[in-house]
Amino acid sequence: MLQGARRTITNFPVAYLGRSRTRSIGFLSCCLIRRLQFPRLLLLGVTCHAVVCSLWRPGLAGSASLLHLHSNKSNPEQGYCEREVRLASSLDFWTLSSENLIAVLPIDPVKENYVRKVKNCVFSIAFPTPFKSRVHLVAVSKQVLEDILDLDLSVSETDDFIQLVSGEKIVPGSIPLAHRYGGHQFGIWADQLGDGRAHLIGIYMNRNGDGRAVLRSSVREFLCSEAMYYLRIPTSRAASLVVSDDAVWRDQFYNGNVVKERGAVVLRVAKSWFRIGSLEILAHYGELDLLRMLLDFIIQEHFPSIDVKEPNRYLDFFSTVVSETAQLIALWMSVGFAHGVCNTDNFSLLSITIDYGPFGFMEAYNPDFVPNTSDDERRYKIGNQANIGMFNLNKLLQALNPLLDPRQKQLAAQILEGYPILYDTRFRELFKAKLGLLGKSKGDDDLIAFLLHLMEKTEADFTMTFRQLSEITQSQLQELSIPQQFWALKMISKHKLFPAWVSQYLLRLKSNMNDSDSERRKRMTTVNPRYVLKNWMVESAVQKAERNDFSEVHLLQQVLRRPFQKHSAAETAGYSSPTPSWAKDLRVSCSS
Repeated sequence: MLQGARRTITNFPVAYLGRSRTRSIGFLSCCLIRRLQFPRLLLLGVTCHAVVCSLWRPGLAGSASLLHLHSNKSNPEQGYCEREVRLASSLDFWTLSSENLIAVLPIDPVKENYVRKVKNCVFSIAFPTPFKSRVHLVAVSKQVLEDILDLDLSVSETDDFIQLVSGEKIVPGSIPLAHRYGGHQFGIWADQLGDGRAHLIGIYMNRNGDGRAVLRSSVREFLCSEAMYYLRIPTSRAASLVVSDDAVWRDQFYNGNVVKERGAVVLRVAKSWFRIGSLEILAHYGELDLLRMLLDFIIQEHFPSIDVKEPNRYLDFFSTVVSETAQLIALWMSVGFAHGVCNTDNFSLLSITIDYGPFGFMEAYNPDFVPNTSDDERRYKIGNQANIGMFNLNKLLQALNPLLDPRQKQLAAQILEGYPILYDTRFRELFKAKLGLLGKSKGDDDLIAFLLHLMEKTEADFTMTFRQLSEITQSQLQELSIPQQFWALKMISKHKLFPAWVSQYLLRLKSNMNDSDSERRKRMTTVNPRYVLKNWMVESAVQKAERNDFSEVHLLQQVLRRPFQKHSAAETAGYSSPTPSWAKDLRVSCSS
């Protein structure tokens, strides 16, 4: 903790992120996030071995790969000009430090960088492998750079910045690390996993990020993490996207069709990159002292409301994770987001969304929607995400059990049993808000379920159904005169039971105290986005990016920053229109 002028500086983890099926990790990019009084990690994506490191300098900090970041306590009296002055205009004095991690958590004594099993440690030192060809900075997040990393946007135009976020340059004092973890993948224990293409490059005294991937997956990662943030869903962030001409060979759908793709890197930022699998691997191998050490570190760094000296601290920690996981998945459901790979190694202990692989925003409403073609058994279909949350939390409890006494085990089991109620309560609250309902009514659950049933039967667009209900007037609904512009509602109106639902809905709206139709519509448009990152939009941007045309990446970045506001360029691009016919059969996989 550093005391700076009129502010307190804290640490954020940063990491580079890339996607590959090997255990090696690449340092290609990072992302950063700022949260008051919480650390952040940066991850950088590349094709190389895993690395974790920290960078530090008074007032500034950041890095690619995984980076721990601590946010500032902002001073409301701080003027705009004063804020501008504190932004670094170069990387000359911008550094990271790994001391906070290395001083507490054990490091693998083997320094060589190769695929292997490790024991009795949390991290291994692993330096990134730079690209061999020229790299191109595709996009940056101004908000992440300036508000989280304290870097002036102009820094992104320098060679030093591009070398840093592409993995070519290591900031002095940075020790890149690869995190060791395990996990249950598709319900089966996968043993040791660990960062396969991500480098934890450090702790920034303010921010966070993650790996080496190909262009298509990196574009998806960059855009979706930012989209989720502006949808107000807890998530890692993306600071930059870099692409090279290096050849990366990938079998996208695991069908023997290996093709050459371009390598890319995303710099991601988060409070922490520790996940359920971080604890599972230690419990699995009976490394209980290390398990206790890591848990205490996580609690002290990220759960300030819990006393690390309290005998029931692990019970309190578990209760918090259960509650926040229920909240996160309910939020996913409220925007039709399917994660695609809800393995325990992809579930954050801080209940933020990480690992944007084969995700998908549901288009036609379907509770059996599966975005991931690798999920043959449809385990992670959108309608099963809440149940998977319960499964993963049970695995977390199994990892904690060796540290709990009999009474604590019993209480922990009761906490887990309360998860469905927590989830159902939050789900109901969110969907009532999506329908503009105020107060309570016994028929609210039925009203929500009735609408979802009609949407499923008519294959109505999930996002636009709720958005158009936010824009249409009650008189238009009552007359059942649905204008053509409300195409999603017009689709539902073809169902014979639609008039019955409209009658129930309008009757329920009358019970909203001191509410007007204009107020209802205004309120609903603040919770029902007009734009989400549908797969066809990403695919369109990727196809252009493969031709070195990054215009749609930039357009989507602009639009997704204001998902609740109508955007003329987005309308022209068809982002609120029905899915184009060419995109009906788009697929993504674990390689996406």
